[in-house]
Amino acid sequence: MLTIYGHTNTRSLRTTWLAEELGLDYQFQQVNLAEGEHKGEAHRRIHPGGKIPAIADNGFTLTESGAIANYLADKYAPGKLTPPFATAERALYDRWCYFALCELEQPLWNIGKHKFVLPKEHRVKEIMPTAAWEYQQALALLSDGLGQQQYILGDQFSAADILLLQTLQWGAAFGQALNQQNLQDYLARGQARPAYQRALAKETAA
Repeated sequence: MLTIYGHTNTRSLRTTWLAEELGLDYQFQQVNLAEGEHKGEAHRRIHPGGKIPAIADNGFTLTESGAIANYLADKYAPGKLTPPFATAERALYDRWCYFALCELEQPLWNIGKHKFVLPKEHRVKEIMPTAAWEYQQALALLSDGLGQQQYILGDQFSAADILLLQTLQWGAAFGQALNQQNLQDYLARGQARPAYQRALAKETAA
């Protein structure tokens, strides 16, 4: 049995969405962030950093949403949400996964850290305009890369789209402008997918 450790409206949606796209049988285990459950000894045995998401898959535990996405997609439905290994398509897929995690997400994470995550004495409010500017630069690159395609690799939806789309959703939740029409349409397409709706409902119910 696959167990996903997460919390509503966090990166864990990437993992539950992926599990729904793959049709996996899984349990969503809510980690109560408000009560500090993620910092407790029990959760740190699963994720030493005290973060989410994390998975336990028949005794194997794994953290980091990008690694989890590739592991689950490659193991349970090779070729469905990840291109074949050692191909140009896989290289492009990897490119956009790394872009999502290293370029698109990081400005938002900086905003989050300096708003409510870090201890107050380590928050630097002056970083906010720079982080917002960096996010807009990343959006421009993503918009150019997407062009008029349905998804980032073309017509085929992939796990890279899940990473990118959940990050765009995160940006909207943080009040960051999304001015590019192709990205607005891209986000709407992703949120209209039945698997996304099921994942969101499952996390909300938890």
